[in-house]
Formats: sequence, structure tokens, C-alpha cells
Amino acid sequence: MAFKKKTPTLPAIGDYDRDRVSNGSHHDPHGTLGAHPHDGGWVIRTLKPMATKVSAVLANGKEVELSHVWNGIWDGFVASKDSPDYRIKATYTADGQSTEWVVDDPYRHLPTIGELDLHLIGEGRHEELWKALGSHVMSFDGPMGISRGTSFKVWAPNAQAVRVVGDFNHWVGVAHSMRVMGSTGVWELFIPGIEAGSAYKYEILTKAGHWIKKIDPMARQTQCPPDTASIVTESTHKWSDKKWIEARTNRDALSSPMSIYELHAGSWRTSMNYRELADELIPYIQEMGFTHVEFMPLAEHPFAPSWGYQVTGYYAPTARFGSPDDLKVLIDRLHQAGIGVILDWVPAHFPKDDWALARYDGQPLYEHADPRRGEHPDWGTYIFDFGRTEVRNFLVANALYWLEEFHIDGLRVDAVASMLYLDYSREGNDWLPNEFGGRENLDAIRFMQETNATAYRRNPGIMMIAEESTSWGGVSAPTDGGGLGYGFKWNMGWMNDTLRYIEKDPMYRKHHHGELTFSMLYAYDEKFVLPISHDEVVHGKGSLLAKMPGDRWQQLANVRAYLTFMWSHPGKQLLFMGSEFGQPSEWNQERGLDWWILEQPIHQALKSLVATLNRLYVENPAFWELDHDRAGFVWIDGGNGDANTLSFLRYDRKGEPIACVINFAGQPHHNFRLGLPRSGEWVELLNTDAAEFGGSGVGNFGAIHANLEGSHGQPHSAEITVPPLGALWLKPKN
Repeated sequence: MAFKKKTPTLPAIGDYDRDRVSNGSHHDPHGTLGAHPHDGGWVIRTLKPMATKVSAVLANGKEVELSHVWNGIWDGFVASKDSPDYRIKATYTADGQSTEWVVDDPYRHLPTIGELDLHLIGEGRHEELWKALGSHVMSFDGPMGISRGTSFKVWAPNAQAVRVVGDFNHWVGVAHSMRVMGSTGVWELFIPGIEAGSAYKYEILTKAGHWIKKIDPMARQTQCPPDTASIVTESTHKWSDKKWIEARTNRDALSSPMSIYELHAGSWRTSMNYRELADELIPYIQEMGFTHVEFMPLAEHPFAPSWGYQVTGYYAPTARFGSPDDLKVLIDRLHQAGIGVILDWVPAHFPKDDWALARYDGQPLYEHADPRRGEHPDWGTYIFDFGRTEVRNFLVANALYWLEEFHIDGLRVDAVASMLYLDYSREGNDWLPNEFGGRENLDAIRFMQETNATAYRRNPGIMMIAEESTSWGGVSAPTDGGGLGYGFKWNMGWMNDTLRYIEKDPMYRKHHHGELTFSMLYAYDEKFVLPISHDEVVHGKGSLLAKMPGDRWQQLANVRAYLTFMWSHPGKQLLFMGSEFGQPSEWNQERGLDWWILEQPIHQALKSLVATLNRLYVENPAFWELDHDRAGFVWIDGGNGDANTLSFLRYDRKGEPIACVINFAGQPHHNFRLGLPRSGEWVELLNTDAAEFGGSGVGNFGAIHANLEGSHGQPHSAEITVPPLGALWLKPKN
């Protein structure tokens, strides 16, 4: 007679585990749920709180009925030598009708994050953090076929429990609690069946015993504001910019032309997505001749009037204009058109929205715990804890993410000064000194040095650009010499001085001539970008055109002269959108640019001048090859304040000169003696007073002749006519 083998008694579940697993508050639900070896076989446990019948379907088609243990926990025994591949069949009954569902079990899967990843995260050295944390669509092959779903991983070291909630579980996370991976503070769960496009958040049990819902800090896509959930995403974009990237790798940014057009994606032209923007922006940039575009922040932000400077989704392009792949298409197309892309990056602070990074796991985590270091008094935001390894890693990896995943050519780092100084925008004793008693934020300095060094090491040819408004030394100096390691620094001093000068009536400018020339005293202390940015055309400051004195003709002439001075000056240049055609009103992100003004020929003429400036700039290496070498600039006469006039020479590496003369006076200068390094004919490359640019037509009939009479320390000279509120570029005739 054959005897049937008796099913072994299944191990009991302790009260602690039973209670917490069943209500989704356990730190290690996988320790109870899933398949576990027992008595020569395996016990299978699953959590199906509302089911009336549950069974495990095995690879051979056999069903093993599971018994209800406690509050939705079911278990049963499988006689198998190896860990079984199985699915869970659950029956639900409502209103007398029964429905069966067969699903894969999240708790039968091994961790989707490896030991090396966890080690690097713990040390704060994971340079590809976005690949380790966040949500990722994954597939696993087994005896029952491919199991496809999404892996969720989040850092929340102060949490008692974490669970995933989303549109796939009706925002109830009891059945999707995560496991903590040792002492790292990383929580993990693979949920089968979840595909790209699913919305989710993390539900976190704080030490105080409260459940809070939070976005995924590593989410690579989000819902469109005002909705706040994270979105599972999977990129399908295939890059076509290999030629651009290869050329960039071999390009020296310091000695290459760089003329930057800064824009706000939402208001350059309103109601455009990333792909539509590509259709309109690329031909415009090509027409205007800018070498690069700089986008104000495109990371997700809930408050549109912040212009992107209060970021909640550091790894997610804003959904206002489309998907992450849509943004990749825009960047790819810009590269294929020969246009570089710079992105504003905001690592200095973040907003206090309770669903985002703030007090992420119920306690200060990303922000410094001490408000003297952790809160920004002016902006009402939190300041990152730059001294915490995991937080620093989050930010360093974020810079790399934009550079590598989106092929960004440069990051302009916002508010560097606020990171450098512990007493920034603070009074009295409302700040905490460093360990040496100083005001320097040593943690932030180390963070910036690490970011810059790592970015340049991994991505040759990129640019890191600092918006730094103080006289901090070595901003663009190498990190191995104690510098911050940026490639460039915004020259805020030049911007403030020259705008203050140009706003004055020409009658009084001679008393302020030093504001034009002062920048050359420190022009080679750093690698500079000359910015006329968005900050100068908002909040009552008026547009660039509106800053100029006089009637409309004089205002436009002032703009022409000022921009030509900017393009002539050592350093790269950046111009905010609308300034290139003389927008009359200050920028308003709600309504976009005053494109209608281009119906007026005088504004079309200014636009034509800017396009000409860019064309001549790129064609003549004297304007950029030696930007950061003293040999590239020589004063002819920098002290002619009585005439409101500047004159100087720019040189390329071959020693070929271009003479620049800028007249900020309201009247022309006839018989103006100009010292020159060579005799013979010099052609007018540019005259901003030409009729085609809206000027009065005062000039030199296209050329001048230098004789042997020396002047201004030069061996030769010429008598020329300098137009009113105008500028000349002169070049020896070959």
C-alpha cells in the first residue's frame, strides 16, 4: 500500500512580523512573504487582504492552495528541491460575483540593487546614481516566462517603513511595502506588471509614527504641475549627435567662439512643447548666428513664476513641455544644427513643499538640520546639507545625469555665492561659522570642487559655468590648485558697471568713464562670460532698450553701441531673449516676448545688427582665440572720457588685429586720431550707424588709411569719423 507524504507543519509567524506585514509597515516584508525553504520544500506566503481564495500556480501547471493565516496573509507548502517559480491566483467575491486574478508576486524576487551599488551609495561615490535608485522598468526570465515590471528604490534612512503607492494599487500601499537594504537606508521593491507611464509616490512611516506621501527624488519623469506624482519612464530615444559630441570632445572652449542666447522655454514663444520649440528655435538661432543656447532651468518645479529656480524634481525635465525623450529630441536637433546647449542648474537650495524633498523621511535629510545653515532667509527655501555624503552624491550625480543622459554641453550653476558663504544674506549671529571660525562654507566648496572635477573627467569638452557675484578668488581655477574648478564665471561686475554707465544721459557719462574700463583691471583673473541675463530685465528693472536714455532712435543706437562693446570685450557673451530686437517692455514669463515689435523696421534693423555681430565674431578669431590671454587685448585709448569713447585692439594667435572704437557720446567725432599697429588701408568690418542697422549713416565710406604718424603708443595712425552712439570694427586689408 502506498502512503501519501504528509504536508509538514508550516512555521508560525511571530506577532510582530504578522501585524506589520499585514498592514504594510514592516521594514523587511520579504523576510515573511515570498518563498522560503522549509522541511525539504518551500513555504509560499503572500498578502492578499481582500481575497476569498488564494493559490500558487507552479511552472508545471499545478496549483497549490494557500490557507489564510492572518489579516490577508496566506501560505502553503510546495514540495520542491529548488526555489519554485510561481504566480498567485486570487479570487475576489463581491455582490455574489467571483473574479479570479493571476499575478506575479513582488516578494518572490531577489533585490534589484547590488552590493557594489549599495557600497558606493554609502560612501557617496556613486557617479551614476540615477541608474541605481529611482524607478526602472526591468525584465526577468524564468521557467514561467518573462516577468516584466518596475523596480523601485529610494533612500530614506530615517523611515520605519516605506511602501509604493500609485495608480496601479489605487494609492493604497499595504500590499507593496518595501524592504530596507541593511544599514544603507535604501529601500527596494520590484513590482511585476508595472510599465512606463504609471504614476507613483512613496508612502513613508516616520519615526514619529506618521505616514507621509513623497515624490521619488530620483524620478526621471513627473506629472505635469499642479499634479505632483512621479512617473515610471523608459527612454527609447536614439541619439544622432555623434559628430557633435566627438567635435566637442576635442574643442577648447576657452579659445573657441561662444555667443550664448539665454531663453525661458515657456515664454520664448508661448504654448510650445519641446518638439515644437525645436521647429521654431533652431532656424531662429541659425539666422541670428548664436553658437549656444542657454535654457533657464528645465528640471521639474511646481511654481511657474519661479522660472525653474525652485526645483522639486532634480532628475525630471519639466512635464510642462513634454516627456524626457521630447527634450532629448530638442537637444539632439540643436546639436545636429551645430548649436551647443547650456542648462541652468540649481544645487544651492530647494523649496519647502511637503510632498517633495523637504523633511523627506520625516526629519531633515537633504537639508541641513540647523536652520542657520539649512534655511535661506530671502528665498524661503531649504539649503542642501553639502557635508552629508549621500546628499553630495545626489547632487554630483545629478550634474552628471544632465550632461550624460541629455548630452548637455554645459551647466550654468545658479547662486554660487549663496553656497560659498555661511553668512550669505544673514545678519548678526544668525549664521554658524565653520570649524575654523570662518564664514566660508567648506562643505559646499568641497562639493563644487568634486562636481566640477568629476564632470570634466567624465565628459571632456563640457563647460561648468558659475554665477558667482562676489570677488571670491579662483572660481575658474583648477581644483588641484585650490580653485573651485569651474570653466567659466559670469562677470557680474562688468554687467553691473556697464549697465549703470549706459543708463546715464551721454551728457554725464564722462564722469563715469571708469565704469566702462574697470573690468579690464581684472579681466584675466578668471575665465569670464559677459552676461546680460534675465535678471536684468524683470522686477521693475525694465528691458535693455528701456534702460537707455533719449528718444527711441537714441535708445536703439545706445543698444547697438552697447552690444557691440560687449561683443568686442574679452570674454564670451550671453544675451537674454528679446534684447536682440529691442523688446520695449520688461520680460514677463506669463505672456512671452513682444514679437509684434518686429513689424517696425527699426527693430528689424537691430535684430540684423545682432546677427551681423555674431557672424563677424565667429569669422574673426581675434574676438575669441585669446579671450583669456593678455596678449589678445591692447588699449589704444581707454581714458578718453571727455569724448565718451573707447578704443582698443583685439588680436588672434597669428597677431592679426582688429581695432574697436565705441562712441557713447550723442554726437559724432570727426578727424578723430586713432593709433594703429599697421599702415595702409583698414576696412570697416562693422559700422553700427549704418542705415541697414537703423543708424544715421555717419562713417568712413567703408575704409580708412593709416599713415606713418604714430599715436597712442602705436607706430601708425589714421584720422577717422566715429558715428554718434556708434561703434566701428576696423581690420587691415589683406
